[in-house]
Amino acid sequence: PSPAPSPCSPSLVLALSSLLGAMGPLLLCLSLRAPSRYGKHDWNAGEPRARLPARCAWFLQELPAFLVPALLLALRSPPRLEPVGCRLLCVMFCGHYFHRTFIFSFFTRGRPLPLQILFFGILFCTYNGFLQGYYMIFCAQYPKDWFTDFRFTSGVLLFSFGMGINIHSDILLRQLRKPGDLTYKIPQGGLFTYVSGANFFGEIVEWFGYAIATWSLPAFAFAFFTLCCIGPRAYHHHRYYLKIFMDYPKSRKALIPFIF
Repeated sequence: PSPAPSPCSPSLVLALSSLLGAMGPLLLCLSLRAPSRYGKHDWNAGEPRARLPARCAWFLQELPAFLVPALLLALRSPPRLEPVGCRLLCVMFCGHYFHRTFIFSFFTRGRPLPLQILFFGILFCTYNGFLQGYYMIFCAQYPKDWFTDFRFTSGVLLFSFGMGINIHSDILLRQLRKPGDLTYKIPQGGLFTYVSGANFFGEIVEWFGYAIATWSLPAFAFAFFTLCCIGPRAYHHHRYYLKIFMDYPKSRKALIPFIF
């Protein structure tokens, strides 16, 4: 009997990855002009615009990026994730969004999120969750010794380093406020000693590490999109701090220590 057709569609992966990569520069141009209007940049927070409490909003937004790959894996028959390296790569992606969905969202003390921002966040996480999960579960092919390849090991180390910075920075930001307090204060400690957007820097490093470890077009497109999306937000955070706090450390950079 002839072998069953492969469930992977390279043309679909290429199209979705190309679209994701193309959205990056567009978002970069829009974000440099003005930051997305949520959090400290929601300057009209008192206007009658529908919002959802931060904890509920972040949970709903991040959930699809964890749930969609998990559903794809459950629907895959027979299971195909045999190489150790491939299994670990799936755990890395889903592990990030497990933390964002079930840990970060329940401890965040941010401001309510506008429903418009939430809608686009859910849309993106569903799109990217499908792309990354579909590629890794149905298309990715690695040799059994991929977990000893330099690209894999260096990528995993970079991913872990970035995720550690991201989580630690979020904890430092959360400790600036008491429950119910929405007042912004100067972040201190950790990588905030050097940059205003330490949490953003950590996440960018994290996803470029994942891209190196997977050595895949979808992951590199996602890493590039992440840079274009949250890089400008770090820049606007930096400008905000300099404007609001007269004693803000002038030696800090916006995103990259000692450089920018």
